Amino acid sequence: MFRKILVANRGEIAVRVIRACRELGIPSAAVYSDADRAALHVLMADEAYSVGTAAAAESYLNISKILEVAKCCGADAIHPGYGFLSENAKFAQACAGAGIKFIGPSAASMEMMGSKTRARQEMEKAGVPFVPGTSRALESVQQAKEIAAKIGYPVMLKAAAGGGGKGMRLVHTAEALQPSLEAAQSEAQRAFGDGEVYLEKAILNPRHIEMQVLADEHGNAVYLGERECSIQRRHQKVLEEAPSLLVGPEMRRRMGEVAVRAAKASDYWNAGTVEFLVDAEKNFYFLEMNTRLQVEHPVTELVTGLDLVHLQIRIAAGEELPFRQEDIVIRGHAIECRIYAEDADNNFFPSPGKIETLLSPAGPGIRLDNGVYAGWTVPIDYDPLLAKLIAYGQDRQQAISRLARALPEYFVAGIKTNLGLFRRILADKSFQSGEIDTGYLERLLKIETDGEDRKGTADVAAMAAAVFTVLESRVTASNNGTGVAGAGPATSSWKRAARTEGLM
Repeated sequence: MFRKILVANRGEIAVRVIRACRELGIPSAAVYSDADRAALHVLMADEAYSVGTAAAAESYLNISKILEVAKCCGADAIHPGYGFLSENAKFAQACAGAGIKFIGPSAASMEMMGSKTRARQEMEKAGVPFVPGTSRALESVQQAKEIAAKIGYPVMLKAAAGGGGKGMRLVHTAEALQPSLEAAQSEAQRAFGDGEVYLEKAILNPRHIEMQVLADEHGNAVYLGERECSIQRRHQKVLEEAPSLLVGPEMRRRMGEVAVRAAKASDYWNAGTVEFLVDAEKNFYFLEMNTRLQVEHPVTELVTGLDLVHLQIRIAAGEELPFRQEDIVIRGHAIECRIYAEDADNNFFPSPGKIETLLSPAGPGIRLDNGVYAGWTVPIDYDPLLAKLIAYGQDRQQAISRLARALPEYFVAGIKTNLGLFRRILADKSFQSGEIDTGYLERLLKIETDGEDRKGTADVAAMAAAVFTVLESRVTASNNGTGVAGAGPATSSWKRAARTEGLM
């Protein structure tokens, strides 16, 4: 086993890895930028080292600096978490060159799966089903028009090196193809330094379902079941659950076997995720492979009883998988909410600032993967993910009930969060019945916006009534405090605050 692991990340995932190291008896070393000097992962690690200024390019993406810290502190392995350098083949290669174990796949596997066009080419060879389209970069507008006419509109333009919706355009007509292609190429170049774009048939409002795989360095590979990731905003996942209501045992087996085939075709080891799009007829198509630990890995851990970070570390240390496919059993249901520092009522604008108060939910079936604390200032320099709130139950209904109970217990003061969004989702009948797809959240938000517009003066009247009620309660409280004859018992300040909060 490793002598020491350097955690090359920040926030809740760095805390998650540090905890796993402590459970395995491995000392951990954290890195931090100037903006994160007082961050939770820095406080929790056994050691912590500065790697530069707040800018990610000068700190968390600084390969030479991170390797320098690893050598100086005696770390013989690096866990990259997710994001930053986790899918950077050059970083994995640099670790190998420095004699430091990268806790993840090989650089060659990363390079193969990092380019969506190359991945499509390799998956085609392996017999993995994928959406009809090009397996190579588009060379011209004319070529794009010819292929689009052949497979039929609508089509989707995608950045070969992309993710998170960058360099992606939905095109409904031939007239819109040229400007859309130019815009996608320009955005891809800015976001990834690679303007390569390919084209595929657009599957409108599909389900986005991914399959977790694990593979050791001895040729053993298994799948751990699927995750439903269809609730997205601008192609970014918001809420995930396992298992998916859409996927039965037979479909799970077929998707799992395809995912394992994809992993073996790329000579993959460690934890990885194969993502699929599923159409209305339950046909599934390879989308991409994420060569790292996923943000949503806790829901898989809860329904399988396995610790994926422990397994990542053990695989990297050369151990074989301690189980076979037939040993994997899915039990219960888990749902995860990504808690962000953002204003859901202001187009989800980031909300950095000092966390004045933080009350965390607890109770049966509740897990909180947290990366913040009261008194800490959320910086504006990085992704605004604060924590992940996960509920587990014997079935989906119990998981929903537990999550609905836990959300009001979660209180953050000083900044805005998207906690209210999840309360709206859980109360929605379409979500409760499992009638979701990748367009679900946009439809829900549009319905609510339209509803707010229609309410008009009713909202103003309700707000006025709330104000008068609050003012009246304050006058009553004041009279009670002076002992005016006939006044009732004094109102608790806690109750007044709660009522005011509820009304406003």
